[in-house]
Amino acid sequence: MDSLDPMTSEIRSMTILPARREEIELHTADGLTLVGELARPEQTAPRATLVTLHPLPTHGGFMDSHVLRKASWRLPALADLAVLRFNTRGTASARGRSDGSFDGGDAERFDVAAAIEYAEFHDLPRRWLVGWSFGTELALMHGDDPAVEGAILLSPPLHRAGLEDLQRWDAGGKPLVVLVPELDDYLRPEDAHERFSVVRQAEVIGVEGAKHLWVGESAVRRVLDEIVAHVLPGHPPLPTTWDGPTQTADQDDDQTR
Repeated sequence: MDSLDPMTSEIRSMTILPARREEIELHTADGLTLVGELARPEQTAPRATLVTLHPLPTHGGFMDSHVLRKASWRLPALADLAVLRFNTRGTASARGRSDGSFDGGDAERFDVAAAIEYAEFHDLPRRWLVGWSFGTELALMHGDDPAVEGAILLSPPLHRAGLEDLQRWDAGGKPLVVLVPELDDYLRPEDAHERFSVVRQAEVIGVEGAKHLWVGESAVRRVLDEIVAHVLPGHPPLPTTWDGPTQTADQDDDQTR
């Protein structure tokens, strides 16, 4: 990473804003240790918490998948949010490898529970799940927890999560925000509106021109703006410049899965 730069600068794809970042471990009920990171606002207590669930690890998804990593790079500074990222069982990244092996979303229920419990035990406020692709399946199947305020789904494929999961979210009444790329490979806005109609409180938002991987700075900014707008109602759109120190990540850190 480059040295700190105190000048006002545009927030670019690889910009890292100040935060308190610490490596963490999660411990599951079935005896595994999962590796992760918690990023919190540098000077203040967080106003809310994002517990993130990454894309499919068998197709390159992990805690460093770019939208989730950019959330951790920016949102503690821009919106006073805490961002918790972790590798589900058997998943590896620069942070390390989590114990266990991929189980197709079944035993990962213990991983989701461990992340929520960690946030609750450490008094991280107003916990929201943010799932991307496979992570949306985990949120729908395992995330309707009393300690969770709501969930935001990015590019849900609805391959593993089914009608019973949607009915459970409907019955619970918690907010469910669904961001669906116009050009998604798996589920597009028209079909998403129909399938999520089971959840009466679900808000399905089609995003014009976007694709499943949310590649490009405009797509990332749209996602982050939507997350903040729903978790912190009334919060203004996120700024595109920063008046203070920043870091710049290496290009290799910009993972697209």
